[in-house]
This record gives sequence, C-alpha cells and structure tokens, in this order.
Amino acid sequence: MASDGARKQFWKRSNSKVPGSIQHVYGAQHPPFDPLLHGTLLKATPKVPTTPVKAKRVSTFQEFESNTSDAWDAGEDDDELLAMAAESLNTEVVMETANRVLRNHSQRQERHKLQEAPGPEQKPKPLAEPPLVPSGDLRLVKSVSESHTSCPAESASDSVPLQRSQSLPHSATVALGGTSDSSTLGSSVLSEREAFRLDKFKQLLAGPNTDLEELRKLSWSGIPKPVRPITWKLLSGYLPANVDRRPATLQRKQKEYFAFIEHYYDSRNDEAHQDTYRQIHIDIPRMSPEALILQPKVTEIFERILFIWAIRHPASGYVQGINDLVTPFFVVFICEYIEQEDVDAADVSRVPADVLRNVEADTYWCMSKLLDGIQDNYTFAQPGIQMKVKMLEELVSRIDEQVHRHLEQHEVRYLQFAFRWMNNLLMREVPLRCTVRLWDTYQSEPEGFSRFHLYVCAAFLVRWRKEILEERDFQELLLFLQNLPTAQWGDEDISLLLAEAYRLKFAFADAPNHYKK
Repeated sequence: MASDGARKQFWKRSNSKVPGSIQHVYGAQHPPFDPLLHGTLLKATPKVPTTPVKAKRVSTFQEFESNTSDAWDAGEDDDELLAMAAESLNTEVVMETANRVLRNHSQRQERHKLQEAPGPEQKPKPLAEPPLVPSGDLRLVKSVSESHTSCPAESASDSVPLQRSQSLPHSATVALGGTSDSSTLGSSVLSEREAFRLDKFKQLLAGPNTDLEELRKLSWSGIPKPVRPITWKLLSGYLPANVDRRPATLQRKQKEYFAFIEHYYDSRNDEAHQDTYRQIHIDIPRMSPEALILQPKVTEIFERILFIWAIRHPASGYVQGINDLVTPFFVVFICEYIEQEDVDAADVSRVPADVLRNVEADTYWCMSKLLDGIQDNYTFAQPGIQMKVKMLEELVSRIDEQVHRHLEQHEVRYLQFAFRWMNNLLMREVPLRCTVRLWDTYQSEPEGFSRFHLYVCAAFLVRWRKEILEERDFQELLLFLQNLPTAQWGDEDISLLLAEAYRLKFAFADAPNHYKK
C-alpha cells in the first residue's frame, strides 16, 4: 500500500505545464454547474483529511452552505448563486460545491437503480465499486489509479465514498448511456425552471446595452432555445451589445456576405479553385444529420459558405473538418423560423427565401468568428491540432496515469483517436443536440473552443475509463475510442461532462503557460 507521501509525489512528479490555446476566442468563465439541474445538495459527512492543508476559517464553507442550502429548489434565482461564487468564493469552495453536486447526482442515480432492481429470479451482476477514498485536499483531482493505493484504515474512515475518485460518478456513468434523467422532477417543475431562466435571459437582453459578462455567466449552464440565436450572435462577437446598432450591423454584414457570393462564387469552376469546390461538394453529403444535410437548399447554402470562407482565407483554404462547424450555427439560427422540435429532420423548403438568405449570412459570419480563434488547426500540416493532441496526452498522464499507461501498453496513440476530437470539436462523438449544448458553454468560456475544449476532451476520456481498461486488444480498444456509445446522450450528460472539465481546469490552473508561444 502506498503512503500519503507517495500519492503526493504522484501529483508533483511533473512540473511541465498543460495546454493552452494559441489564439483568443470570445468568452468568459463562471462556475460550471447548473443549480437547477442537480437537485438539492446533501449535507456532507465529516471526512478525515489525508494530507495536511493550510489553516482556514472553519466557517467559510458553512456560511456558503447556509446561504445556498435552498438555492437548488424550484424557482430560486440560481444566477445569484453563480454571481456569488464568481465574486466572493475562492477556488476551493467552488470546487467543493461542484464535487458535491456530482456526488449528489451519483447517489440519486444509485437509489433509482436500487428501486428498479430485478426480483430474486433475476440476479443482477454486482457492480465493482471503487475503494473508498478520503476527500482530502479538494484542490487536487485524484485519478482512480491513485485511489487504489489508499490504505484500508483510511478508506474505512470515510463514510461517503467518492465515486470514480472525483471524476464523473460511477453510478452517473450508467445514466450517461441513456437519456437525461428527469425521474426526480415533474415536468411542470422543469417547465417552471425553464420559464424562470428564459425570463432571466429576456430581462438581460431587453436593455439598451446587453451586459456581455453577465450574459456569459448566465449562458454557461445552457441557453434556452428561444433566445439561443440572439445569444450566440452576441457571444460570438457578431452582433454589438448596443440594441440600436444591431439592425444596421445585421443589414451591413448580410449585404457584405452576398457581395462575396456575387464576386467569388462563380470562380468555383475555375482551374485554381475547382479542387476546393469538388472536395466541399464531396464532403457535405457525409455530414450529419443526413435528413437535414441532404436537402438541396441546405446543400447549396453549405457549399456557398464553405467555398467563400476558403477563398477568403488562403492561408488554410478548405480543410476537412471545417464543414462540420457550419451545422450547429445553421441549426440554431433556423430554429427561429420552424415549429418542429426535431430540427435534425426540419424541412427548410417551407422557410421563406429571404429568411434563408439571412440565416446563411449569419451562419457564415459566426463560423468565421469561431475559426478566427482556431485557424492554426487548419493551416498546412494542422499544427494546432498536433499541439493540442500532445497537450491532451500530457494532461491525461497527470489526471489518470492508469488509463494513460493502458493506452501506451496496447500501443494506442492519442493521435489515432483524438485528432478527430480536435478537428471536429467532438461533433462526430456526440449527437447534434449535445453539440449545441456544449457550444453554449464554449462561447461562455474564455478560449472555449481551444483551451477549454482540451479539458472537455480529457474529461471525455476519463468518463470512459472503466470501458477503456477492460479492453485488452489494440484493435478493439481503438475501435471503442473511435465509436463511443453516446447516441442517447442528453443535456444532463453534457452538463456532467462540463462540470468535470471545469474541475480539471481548476486543478491544473497553472498548466497552459508552458505551451504558449
């Protein structure tokens, strides 16, 4: 059994810094959890620290808990909690709160599973529970491989097991394979909460000058569908904060885009550009969702957007992967004009031509804003992606050494599966509805599509650690990583993933400087 000192050495073994981004992306951070999503916090039982910590005011967290013990109930103003966390709470308190939310979700899911357990004639397979791990200093995010070195005496002293050693809860991972869990809350309560959040957004957007910092904080936990189009345009920097300037800005930018079409689009058949256009024409039918992409009007719109962007950015031109980044913007903006819930199969032929033109122009400009911050991902040899994959490898080696060594032992290279994660921003790994929710947060975070995406990828890999460690064959392991079972994921799954990514970011807050140019 390893001592506390050994565990401490594990976390201090590397002084190298973990990744950051190359270029700036619009956004700002705030606490990574939605209080309205996770139910009521449970009172934490006392825990025996395993490592010495600095003396601090005992009342700090108690005061915070007292102030927020009812903030998770229906109808409470969760944004006051978020503002308080952002302004007055230190890093340890924010992380402790996030940990408690995840543990609470784990315990609720476990109770739900026990209630639905099969009868005596159907004996369920016992779940392999991880060892009990004292919480210790919550500023560190421990890997499961480290938790295996805990002494039995220490484990027995902790009455509340920390599932998956402060990564995503083990019982939550069972739920992550299915749809979002709404069994604990009635639909009427959920609608009240959504109405409450929607009202907060509308109040913020109704002023003469939108406070973008407050909008980012409010958007971190997800944006209601009715206000998502205008919010995305504001967060991406496409629209100004001043309400009076927006109509003129929209008109000018839309006119500018169609001037590009008139000037450049006929050159798609020229010898200099025909290869670019042909590749775009080939790639678009391969995109998802098929029911949307294969509609002729949508295909034409995507071809124009991608071709104009490639012509106006000769340093990179068109690269496979950029095509996927058009879809979320187009889907969000077209949602304003269609009634169908399932946008994946929306019939855009019924949308007026002038509306489609405006949606096309808005999509082009917002996609351009996104690519401005990650263009090194798509220049020659894609150095940005090469760098980010290397960053991910080093980050995972520090977060979960056991998973990292398992991949090394079976000769699986991060580039073989993580290249697509960086190239497509996980769009091929999760359903479109999850991508839209993910991008709510990315546009709220500083450098969300570059730096924060790295921590999401790390959390994504740790989420599947159990399944990864069970694979003992190179081919099967690689196939699993390239085809993760996320088809039934929903908003709650993404929220848990983002909370985990945020904790990793705090635990390695000093990391990015090492990689900055």
